[in-house]
Amino acid sequence: MAISEAFYERVDAGRFLATEYTRGPWDPGSQHAGPPAALLGRAVEEREGARCDMRIARITYEILRPVPIGPLEVTTSVLRAGRSTEVVEAALAPAGGAAVMLARALRIRVAEEAVPGVAPAPRLPPPGEVGPTPFFPVPWERGYHSAMETRFTEGAFMALGPGTCWMRMKVALVAGEETRPLDRVLVAADSGNGISSVMDFGRYVFVNSDLSVHLHRHPAGEWACVEARTSVDAAGIGLADARLHDEKGPIGRSAQSLFVAPRS
Repeated sequence: MAISEAFYERVDAGRFLATEYTRGPWDPGSQHAGPPAALLGRAVEEREGARCDMRIARITYEILRPVPIGPLEVTTSVLRAGRSTEVVEAALAPAGGAAVMLARALRIRVAEEAVPGVAPAPRLPPPGEVGPTPFFPVPWERGYHSAMETRFTEGAFMALGPGTCWMRMKVALVAGEETRPLDRVLVAADSGNGISSVMDFGRYVFVNSDLSVHLHRHPAGEWACVEARTSVDAAGIGLADARLHDEKGPIGRSAQSLFVAPRS
């Protein structure tokens, strides 16, 4: 069977089939968390009855267990509905199984030119000024690593310490459907831990079981940039904190809580 040039194929309104492009670098049977994060973000925005005068300001993901590559079901529910804000929950589960990933999104009502805009920090060097940076070695041909283009302006995947990386999807999120700027940011945001790794992966594990993304501006364009820094306490808890950018400038932040331990 031919593999779609996309992370997912839509089966019907709430069911999807994950392709090999979702595969993460550590387990051949599990997805990188970026694609399912984007899929849940899209589900929040596309749910039946969603208000068009609101957009996601914060979305927090709980990664309950590894997301398998295969048939998946997405469900959404409104936890709070107000005049100016709402909270929507989305769940991702294998077909007929328990949820493996949850998302809770805060959506805030917006209006054009409602208040004076306040410009944040200056832009980073654009992706056109730096060349492609290779992904670290992965033992399979297709996966998240082959579906994303990466360009570092600081650091590299194999260099320890802070990193700043422009990322662009080379395949669609859902086959045959338009890829949106929000998809591109959410696909990239879970990579902060890898972009700014501070420990040798051959000696330590440092995995995240959550992801929070705050957006003060709606993203634009094909590129998303993750400007990440990681801190680790000797007790084994870490934090990967990142500023998020598009080519127009900063758009928000992301954070990942890390479990850090020596490899057995």
